[in-house]
Amino acid sequence: MRRLKVLFLTLETFEPVWQKEVFAAVSDQHDLVVFGSTAPIAEQFAGVEAVVDVGGSVGTREMYDAATDARLWQILGTGLDHIDLDYLKTKGFVSAHCPGQFSSVALAETAMMYILMLSHRFLEAAAYFQSETLHKPTGYELESKVLGIIGFGSSGQELARRARAFGMRIQAVDVRPIESPILNELQPEFVGSPDDTDRVISESDFLSLHLHLTPETRHIIDARRLAQMKPSACIINVARGALVDEAALHEALLQGRIGGAGLDVFAQEPPDPTLPVYQLPNVVTTPHTAGATDGTARKRAGAAAENINRVAQGLEPLYRVDQ
Repeated sequence: MRRLKVLFLTLETFEPVWQKEVFAAVSDQHDLVVFGSTAPIAEQFAGVEAVVDVGGSVGTREMYDAATDARLWQILGTGLDHIDLDYLKTKGFVSAHCPGQFSSVALAETAMMYILMLSHRFLEAAAYFQSETLHKPTGYELESKVLGIIGFGSSGQELARRARAFGMRIQAVDVRPIESPILNELQPEFVGSPDDTDRVISESDFLSLHLHLTPETRHIIDARRLAQMKPSACIINVARGALVDEAALHEALLQGRIGGAGLDVFAQEPPDPTLPVYQLPNVVTTPHTAGATDGTARKRAGAAAENINRVAQGLEPLYRVDQ
């Protein structure tokens, strides 16, 4: 297998674990260098045959144009909504990503964390602790509560596995048929098509979103669908902020028309943390970290390394997004 010159694109906002795992997976077999923000772009891309782009959020058109020797542009992430994919497709290299199975456990764990925090009223409890008040608030148990999962792919299925351990009832919607072994294992009480979304929303005690952001899914949760939720129901979003009409969501939360929210992603990032909705005790937030774990970094780096090795061997890369 040939050694390739590989360029790693990252940002200071990303934790060092991403760089560490990419180096561990790639550098023994290939010549890996990190892109520098001060050196000329064309100079750094000269001779580079594979690019690893953290999240796909680092690459620019200028970089795509400079990658004249590249054979692979490997996105170290899942979502493609923030990537200039149409322009990427005009270039002479293959572009690929790391699909959902590589971050599914992390996303599912975060969604389950939100469900537990909201059901046990964690932020209220923390405030009572600070005021030296005992025995408040009273939470509620998850057994027999309905968890609606919109998007029953890798992370939705991993969430179902965890939720079933708490005795939750699973209802789900997906655009494709779910394989029989998955259904036999997870035993959801209902799995439907997108036409059944309204039904699942209206019956759920927790509604968790696990969709890619596309023109079709943007604002899939709008004012009409928020109005269909039970007044006690909570919405969980670890996927993409723009899946939800944030103005409608904020209004519903501030007016107490739904039970709460667990939010890791936002339409505009970073969001304004001073907004009144984010001060509510039934709104739990994290700064787009649901998928950011050591396991996700290791698995995505492994997928990138596999594709780089395949290119070095003259094989077709996996997980292409340019077809």
